[in-house]
Amino acid sequence: MLRKSRTPFNPDSGFSSIVDTRMYWPTQRARFQVVIREGVQKILSAPIENAIFRFWEYRLLGSTLSENWCLPRRLVERNLNDSLTIYVNPRELIRIRDWRDLPKRRRPSSSAFIWDGDWDMRRGDLRYGSRYRFISDLMHSREDLTQSYAFYRFKTYIDEGRPWSSYHLGILLDSEERIHDYLSIYLGFIDDMALNGFDQRKGKDDIGVAVSRDGTLIKINRGLHRLAMAQYLGLPLVPVKVKAIHRQWWEEVTQHTRGTDALERVVQALQHCTPEQQPGPLDPHETPEHFSWPAKRV
Repeated sequence: MLRKSRTPFNPDSGFSSIVDTRMYWPTQRARFQVVIREGVQKILSAPIENAIFRFWEYRLLGSTLSENWCLPRRLVERNLNDSLTIYVNPRELIRIRDWRDLPKRRRPSSSAFIWDGDWDMRRGDLRYGSRYRFISDLMHSREDLTQSYAFYRFKTYIDEGRPWSSYHLGILLDSEERIHDYLSIYLGFIDDMALNGFDQRKGKDDIGVAVSRDGTLIKINRGLHRLAMAQYLGLPLVPVKVKAIHRQWWEEVTQHTRGTDALERVVQALQHCTPEQQPGPLDPHETPEHFSWPAKRV
């Protein structure tokens, strides 16, 4: 019989009904790692980031150097808050940054708001990504989830003696019943979105995007399952949060201004940014040219 964990890692999770007590200690270890990481950030990184941002904001000596260090993302988000949110058609947001085979030293830092390099030239196609395939698979097999590819894949893990688990969700899919319950929960998420629309409060993370050198929006990590649901259903608009921008676009928009003036220019320019829909010149993989979305369900 499936039992609830004494202290689920995420009490608000929609998966709380299938939390397994056997995942309690792995879940606590995951929680402990998060606490340590956040503590280190608060004690060591936050003061440095605050100093860098204040030097830049008040145009003090070294403000240019602060900008060259890419500005701390957390401080920019704290200052601009909802001004970094844009509403887009989810079926237009189809390009995601693709850093496979790209050495980590060449990848932008997630703690920076201004990103250098050619990261925006390497793109993947979300229409052929694992999350959209997963959501589409469930919808096609919703009358009998045991016939879905997802069910087959999780069942294969069991047969191989390595059932799929999630420390953060506190679940262990080591039986066909648990696999079915897990997939059914996702169907419930999809049906809820079809009925009630996209509700940002029901997700743990924002749907993050980055602005390319050309001023187009490219998907980055987080919120991929909810975006895939919105795409499949054909929702008209979803909110996305700008997490980073390319330095070339930043310089073109801010025109060497600093502080509040620069941030106001960025906020105004963001209202004109639209999703990138074309492949990039450095894409690691090609995808088929022709794709058809399913009929809208909302």
